[in-house]
Amino acid sequence: MRDLLLIFGAALAGALAVGGLGAAALRLLGGRSIMAHIWVLIAVTVGSVTAGVVVIARAMFLSPHDLRVVLVTVAAGTAVSLAVGWLFGRRLAAAAVWAAQARERERTLEKGRRDLVAWVSHDLRTPLTGLRAMAEALEDKVVHDPATVAEYHRRIRVESDRMARLVDDLFELSRINAGALRLSPSTVPLGDVVSDAVAATAPIADTRRIRVVAAESTWPAVRASEPELTRVVANLLLNAVRYTPEDGTVWVSGGNDRDGAWLAVADTCGGIPEADLPRVFDVAFRGERARTPGGADGAVGGLGLAIVRGLVEAHGGRVDAHNIPNGCRFVVHLPAVP
Repeated sequence: MRDLLLIFGAALAGALAVGGLGAAALRLLGGRSIMAHIWVLIAVTVGSVTAGVVVIARAMFLSPHDLRVVLVTVAAGTAVSLAVGWLFGRRLAAAAVWAAQARERERTLEKGRRDLVAWVSHDLRTPLTGLRAMAEALEDKVVHDPATVAEYHRRIRVESDRMARLVDDLFELSRINAGALRLSPSTVPLGDVVSDAVAATAPIADTRRIRVVAAESTWPAVRASEPELTRVVANLLLNAVRYTPEDGTVWVSGGNDRDGAWLAVADTCGGIPEADLPRVFDVAFRGERARTPGGADGAVGGLGLAIVRGLVEAHGGRVDAHNIPNGCRFVVHLPAVP
């Protein structure tokens, strides 16, 4: 029994020495990656067993041959243990990083959902309050002047159209996010789509004396679904008109490059804060300039650019935003027809 206790004590001393070194290493690696910590833990575990075996083997006064056999056996087991531990440690580290990223994405999505609900609630409550007040005024015959009654009717229609567009945008966004969007690609002349979008935006721009200028160049043909592409161009133009000051200008241009076809919409909005540029396509992002309803077109902002990104990415393209002197520029890249 005494011999066993001595053997246990000697092995424990060797293991504690290795464990102390491992603890010091972990303290020094406090800011390193999780893989470094896992590797130290594996090395300490295997090293403790190896140190205990080596200490006892030398204390037993084995013959040189027997001692070499023990050491070779321990070395083989140590090599295999470290290799297997390193392999599974990498998997464990990757799983931990993936889980952390998944939690971060979940928090981001949850915050986005809360922001969207709050944004929609606010921008629905405002027109609903006005509609209710005007409807009660008409019902109680508070207003009698025909011109005022006609104005109330016009404003009720405008607010109703605004809410209908918001509902349509929410439905379109839900289709994009759910992967339920079904495209019907065909060869689409980009110039025709731009011409139709400019003509549709012209009445809205005219009310604020904003010029919408389309470049007179050779417009490329793209491989896209025409209704969705029309929505992309219209949303970009409406966004540019909405945030361009009166007497400003919106330019639309397009062409081909090495990556395919491109379409650009530039305005004179004064630019977007650099910190906000990566987030302008987020759902209901407002930034420093509040996207409040009641713009020139009476439309509700906040979803248009998110829909643009979703539709462009569904076509296998991308959309970018960057500042230019006195304004900003949105560039859409799409696959071109060979």
